[in-house]
Amino acid sequence: MEYCSDILFNKPNCLKFWEYIKIVPEKWKERTVDEEGGGFWVVAVLGKSVIYYNDIEEGYNLSTFTNYGKIDNYYCNQMELHEMIESLF
Repeated sequence: MEYCSDILFNKPNCLKFWEYIKIVPEKWKERTVDEEGGGFWVVAVLGKSVIYYNDIEEGYNLSTFTNYGKIDNYYCNQMELHEMIESLF
């Protein structure tokens, strides 16, 4: 995640956005495919959505959540974290 901040350094407003939504990474459950690794690492919360790292597909994804700690939908995008942040900003 330090890498993300380094890339966004030249985009001050985007970096501020990242600083606002990021959290200390937490393992969250996803009901369909997370059994092998015990969940996915959530790195940011934005309203009722989370950015999480999909270690199966090796990329970051955005999903909604209904209950804290449980990702609603599985996605297999292979975005870099800075790309995800820039796409949301």
